[in-house]
Order: sequence, then structure tokens, then C-alpha cells
Amino acid sequence: MSGFTDVVFRALCKEQGADVLVSEFLQSEPLVRSRERAWRDAEFTPEQRPAGIQIFGAVPASMAEAARLLEARLRPDFIDLNFGCPARKVVEQNAGSGLLKDLPLMEKIARAVVSAVPATPVTAKIRLGWDSRSIVAVEAARRLEDAGVRVLAVHGRTRAQGYSGEADWEKIGEVARAVKIPVVGNGDVRDAETAVRRVRESGVAGLMIGRGALGNPWIFSRIRRALAAAGFGDARESDAGTDFSAEKPPRAVVFSAMLRYAEELARTRGDAGSENVRWLLARLHPFTCGVPGGKAVRARLSSCDSLDDLRRLLEESVSAA
Repeated sequence: MSGFTDVVFRALCKEQGADVLVSEFLQSEPLVRSRERAWRDAEFTPEQRPAGIQIFGAVPASMAEAARLLEARLRPDFIDLNFGCPARKVVEQNAGSGLLKDLPLMEKIARAVVSAVPATPVTAKIRLGWDSRSIVAVEAARRLEDAGVRVLAVHGRTRAQGYSGEADWEKIGEVARAVKIPVVGNGDVRDAETAVRRVRESGVAGLMIGRGALGNPWIFSRIRRALAAAGFGDARESDAGTDFSAEKPPRAVVFSAMLRYAEELARTRGDAGSENVRWLLARLHPFTCGVPGGKAVRARLSSCDSLDDLRRLLEESVSAA
């Protein structure tokens, strides 16, 4: 999700019913060294609370110091520890899911962070294990609970799987039953029907949506309403009338949100009227998926050099419906 779950996109998700938001994962060292980009990526707006900041690293002292600085400067509602990222550049640093091969170090990092920010809850995210021969999620969960972690998210794949195959929700359920802290399930939740089934079968306390929300922040309102209808949680007034059987709203709604997203992202970079928008096209592509006429729009996005070009493209696409 790195490079996609920026502060602008998180705002869209919050508007559409996301209960809790988490930042992109941030390496501890750049935060400790006060690098501007790292701190910019950590920002969130008051409207996005409750919001957490996710950090990763392999050095307990650095992770603890990064958490302390975040608590002092930004006052997040929680600090999240990433022990699940499968990216090679992260794992090669013995961070992310690399720490599933060194549970004592993972636990030491968690204890250091918990001690460093006594006023801020600490949460964590893990995977099932390094590979199919080393499923360690239950042991990892118990270690993290003992270290003081308050909530645990579990992605139902191993590091070796990356994002291939299917998430194993049976094993996520085993973790949920093994500890007393709330366990949040993650992996392959892309529609309301699946969300209800996963909660019912696994007994998790909540769901984490990642890739399923890209270009589709409406997934949250649909899932909220479906869960409420199934007896899990309460719907919001804003959820009323949500058609959770549909993948996305009408194209006019989707393209309007897509344009607003692009405009607000451009403002974070400079002149919103003339700046080349090619740098954000990868973030716009997911909005076009599952929408009538979306394939044609996606094919033409690469010809957009400015926001004005993008506006014309989307207006033409809506009027052609």
C-alpha cells in the first residue's frame, strides 16, 4: 500500500465509513533524523481520527525513539508496528515480515516501543509466518500481547506467498482464539458478502481493508451496512441507502471522486492548475476498474499532462454515458 494510502486518499476512505485509519508505513530512521518527507507522510487531519501511524525497522532503540517523537509531535491515536511487509527491500533490513524469523527481536522491539510511549496505545500487524514450514502467527501473537500490544492485525498469508494465493482465514481465526487482545483480520476482503462471511467464520474483532479500497473508498460504507444487517456492529446514518451488492457507485460519482482526488493530490505538490499529473496516474488507475467505460478512460489517462486534460477526459466520459 506504500505510495497509495496518502493523506488525501485516507480522507476519502473516512468519508465513506472507514472507522480507523493507518498511515503508510514509515521507516524509523528517517523519522529520527527528521527527514522532511518522512514527517510529511506521517501527517493526518483532525477529521481522520482515530488515526494511527505505522512504523517499521529492526533496531529497538530507533523504533522506540521514532514512536516517542511521533507521540510528542503529532499525538496519533495509536502507533502501529509493521511486522508483516513482504517487500524485499524491507525484509533485507530484517524488518517487516523478516522479523517473523526472529520472534525474540520482534518482541524486544514491541516492548521498547510500548515503554517509550506509555500514553499511546501500540498495535501491530503480522503475517502467518515466513513460509508454509514456519507458521508462527500464534506464537508471535502471544509474544506481542505479553509485550503490551493492544490490538493485532493478521494478514492471512506468509511472506513467501506475497500477495499470491488465497488468504488463510482459518489460521487467522486460530490467532483470534489464542489471545485476549482484539485481532483484526486482513486479506482478500473485497466485497460486503465476503466481509460478513470472514467475520462470522473467524471470530475476528474487525477487518482491515488494504488493496480492496484502492480506487474504491465506497467499500467501507457497503461493508459497514452489510455487517450491521448481519448483526455485527451498527450502521451509520450516512450508510442508509447504500447498495452493498454493487461494486461501485455510478460512473459520474466515481469520476467526480477521482478528479477531486487528483486535484487535492496536486495541491500537495504545487500549482494545481498546470503541474504535470503523470506522477499520480498509477493512483488514478484503480478508480477506473469495474466502472462502465473505465477501460477506455484508463487507456487515455497516459495522454493527460495536466489537471485540465484530466477534467476534459472525465467530463467527456460521463457525458458519453
